[in-house]
Amino acid sequence: MNISIIGAGNMATGLAARFADAGHSITIASRDGAKADAAAKEVAHGVSSASIATAAQADIVVLAVPYDATADVIEAGGGFAGKILVDITNPMTADFSGLSIGHTTSAAEEIQKRAPQAKVVKAFNTLFAQVLKNGGKVTGHPTTVFVAGEDEAARTAVVDLARSAGFETLETGGLATARYLEPVAALNITLGYGLGHGTDIAPTWQRAA
Repeated sequence: MNISIIGAGNMATGLAARFADAGHSITIASRDGAKADAAAKEVAHGVSSASIATAAQADIVVLAVPYDATADVIEAGGGFAGKILVDITNPMTADFSGLSIGHTTSAAEEIQKRAPQAKVVKAFNTLFAQVLKNGGKVTGHPTTVFVAGEDEAARTAVVDLARSAGFETLETGGLATARYLEPVAALNITLGYGLGHGTDIAPTWQRAA
């Protein structure tokens, strides 16, 4: 599968490595071409770099940028019409003390409004980059990727992508359930940074035997 990741930070390179190791063709794009080039070289494994406009042609496009930057990226990508657009963002305040939006909407829903012809799927937002660097595992166990979206085929494609990279998955329903997933990520950030538990942690969901 051809996957483009928009962003050149730790989450972008971490996901690129996991997906590349699973045999997918990965492109990293950024508004700063030099950063995209450097990120692709860092990951290696055949990962390439491209402009956002070129990256927008992939089967799946991952938004691995701060939430506040998503509007500019959507514009640069021409709206991502018809594409599966995976939102991994969390709308945190500048000091990371809480969410900047919530209750009646979510980052994912706002992104869908800005890219109405894209198939937006919320996923990977509850994971730290450190977990990705550890192969997507905590204490040797696969972590859970929660997946929300309106389009069933798009959700299934993202579930298949996550599972191919070694993650557990749990579908949570329509895109409005991102209103619950983004606070879970905020709690994880509070535990990791605010309360000193570190970034080698991840929320999961256990089923009774």
